[in-house]
Amino acid sequence: MNKIGLKLWNVNTDYYFDVAKDLYDKGVFDYIELYIVPGYTDLISKWKELSIPFDIHAPHFAHNMNLSKAEYREDNFKKYIEVKEYADELKTDVIVFHGGIGGDYKETAEQIKSINDERILIENKPLRPLKSTKGELCVGSRFDELKYIIDKSNCKFCLDIGHAVCSANSQNCNPYEYIELLTSLKPLRIHLSDIHIDSLTDEHLNYGDGNLDFRKALHIIPENINITIETIKSSKTNLDDYERDAQYLRKLLNQLN
Repeated sequence: MNKIGLKLWNVNTDYYFDVAKDLYDKGVFDYIELYIVPGYTDLISKWKELSIPFDIHAPHFAHNMNLSKAEYREDNFKKYIEVKEYADELKTDVIVFHGGIGGDYKETAEQIKSINDERILIENKPLRPLKSTKGELCVGSRFDELKYIIDKSNCKFCLDIGHAVCSANSQNCNPYEYIELLTSLKPLRIHLSDIHIDSLTDEHLNYGDGNLDFRKALHIIPENINITIETIKSSKTNLDDYERDAQYLRKLLNQLN
């Protein structure tokens, strides 16, 4: 049985918090993947009140964490210490990391290795970042980079389907074939949103707003793997669009199983 996750940020305590509890109690989702904005360890106790299973997502380039550049090492580790506090207190088995932007995948591997946390999963990325970074490209877009990082640092893998589509298009290869190639890295988590199948950049579309073949994609990925829905939330007062996506995914998974 696949478990379905809700992606939230640790700073979302003023909205989404109560409605997330209601949706969990209704069985709409099974866990929260919590993205950690640095500087808010005081919010850990608030999230513990939910008594919901958690995955943790470490900060990425948007919050100045960049594992691919040596000059970020000291600050990256400080941010990891905050992430570790969340992960320990919320008793998670998973911490998802991005590989960084504009640097060297070998540096990414060295930094993950030096952190030495067995809960770390490296997430595949599009080649081109969502926002302009002066031409800098994402680390962890290509299969060979991901394999090196995993082998060198002994971390695990999180497969983002939308990111895989973008990367495949940048490499002029078939998106579904590239997703299948990435499954050879034995992902422990899936991130899933809709996307236009020819896109070069991530879109995080709600299900049905793009043209991803969900049946084809879900046939490729391993069975009984946790899937975090990473789609647009159009409201700060409700999670109605997320609930629709979760119901769609749950129905499709039941049909396929």
